[in-house]
Amino acid sequence: MRFWCCVLVVGLGVFVTARQEEVMPTEGLVGFEAALDALRVSHDIPSMSAAVVSEGEIVWSRGFGYADPVAGIVATASTSYHLASLTKPYAALLMMQLVEQGVVDLDDPVSQYGINVASDGAIRVRHLLNHTSRGVPGDSYRYDGGRFGRIDAVLEGATGRTFGELLVERILRPLALENTAPNVEDAAFGLTGLSREAFRANTARPYALGDAGLEPAAYRDYFGPAAGMVGSVEDMARFSIALDERRLLTEGGTRSMFTPAVSNSGATLPYAIGWFVTPLRGVALQWHYGWWDATSTLILRAPEKELAFVVMANTDAMSSRHPRLGEGDLLDSPFARLFLDSFVFGTERLPSAGGS
Repeated sequence: MRFWCCVLVVGLGVFVTARQEEVMPTEGLVGFEAALDALRVSHDIPSMSAAVVSEGEIVWSRGFGYADPVAGIVATASTSYHLASLTKPYAALLMMQLVEQGVVDLDDPVSQYGINVASDGAIRVRHLLNHTSRGVPGDSYRYDGGRFGRIDAVLEGATGRTFGELLVERILRPLALENTAPNVEDAAFGLTGLSREAFRANTARPYALGDAGLEPAAYRDYFGPAAGMVGSVEDMARFSIALDERRLLTEGGTRSMFTPAVSNSGATLPYAIGWFVTPLRGVALQWHYGWWDATSTLILRAPEKELAFVVMANTDAMSSRHPRLGEGDLLDSPFARLFLDSFVFGTERLPSAGGS
């Protein structure tokens, strides 16, 4: 396969063009890295970071390209990116903790928490969490980040604590996720006690594809249960490990969170509670993607295989070029297919957990 990438600095702008360069096909992890970087270049992504979990440990992680092409700062596994909708799994976990504590019921009408949305029936908490609140609640799946974000009223109404406070107290601090936080431009970032300046410096610069190539862009300043967190691939991998080790939720709560929704007519839907679930070749794959201004992200878990994959980028191309992800079509993503073909269903070997 061939690719090359040229970064041209013009004044205060950065324009990146992608072409082809010689890459020798290589097996194993080295081949996976080369193929992943080739995907980065073909998607016009300046900065990308990825991590792989196997048997409860991060066995591989690294950055590709430049987190800041202007300053020549390379991407690393600890570089932070805007998570976009990868915020939803964190919010879903907080909600399931409250369900386990008995302070929230997934069948509570959302009107009980002051959420008033016109509909053809009673919208319940679970309908916001599994994207089935449109039309007749529970009839069909339709991805709706705006309505998912309304669960902030449920979280706060049930606990008297904001989403940001619950996130920091129940997830970020217990797991020591030092490169993950609420949006640095939001007041909730102050709850972390981290330096805004240092956090900004560690975050990949945002880019968007324009007529002249990739040009500097801007991240959104929103923060809520649907989007707005910032984090690194290694921190997201640690979050995934904590889920597997039941450090944040019991076995029963975890099972409920990852059980796909069933429509009023009995059809199994592609979304559970804050996660997509896709059965493929006998393996239940749990995943989510993020897509927003100048950012795209993906987490893919195969708990039965004790594997997980996280990848993040500083443009929207990893998701915007594969829009069927929002319909629950995981295989629309070549990044997901590469990991699946290499390690979940393939025979490529990863470093052993606890080894090199």
